[in-house]
Amino acid sequence: MNNLQQTYQAHSDVTAVRHRVLRNTYWLLALSMLPTVLGAWAGVQFNFAFFSGSPFMGVIVFLAIAFGFFYAIEKNKNSSIGVALLLCFTFFMGLMLSRLISQTLTFSNGPALIMTAFGGTAMILGVMATVATVSKRDFTGMGRWLFMGLLVIIVASIANIWLQLPALQLTISVVAIGIFSAFILHDVQRIINGGETNYITATLGIYLSVYNIFANLLALLGIFGGDD
Repeated sequence: MNNLQQTYQAHSDVTAVRHRVLRNTYWLLALSMLPTVLGAWAGVQFNFAFFSGSPFMGVIVFLAIAFGFFYAIEKNKNSSIGVALLLCFTFFMGLMLSRLISQTLTFSNGPALIMTAFGGTAMILGVMATVATVSKRDFTGMGRWLFMGLLVIIVASIANIWLQLPALQLTISVVAIGIFSAFILHDVQRIINGGETNYITATLGIYLSVYNIFANLLALLGIFGGDD
């Protein structure tokens, strides 16, 4: 009887920890949107341009800064410094988003497109998180294939800096939305299954998926729904 009680208590403790990680992840994800919006607003107001004269150099510097943040956040993921670094990173990502926001606002229906992209992103997040929570299927095995797909997107995006093929850009955006939606499914279920126990690391992964879904969805809406 004691062994049964101990087993039940251990299971309850594990479940409580996983729920706490998931709850903290959602709270920090919501908080991370504030510096993102602030960064995007500041970038639009001050006409922020990141190596606009040399797109390839801009990509290299962006990746260097981003991976620098990833390293620092991971090193400090068990302290409040990790939270601060994550919020600084999301402000930086907001700055990087400002150029797309500015381009969208040149359309007469630009604000409506931004709100539509925001609503669509929120819907995708909600659906994927719900499926990850209630589904009995194991999605954690998709990680390797999703990572390979991500590498293909990065290589294709860099190549299109020179190719400038509209059809390739459309394909990249559509595929990116699908891959990052699947990443949300994968990452949320990893938390639920106990594969990820740090809410700062979990938030970073889900934030990047949400960010890329929004950016690519907004780009598609601008192409197909923008009114001059």
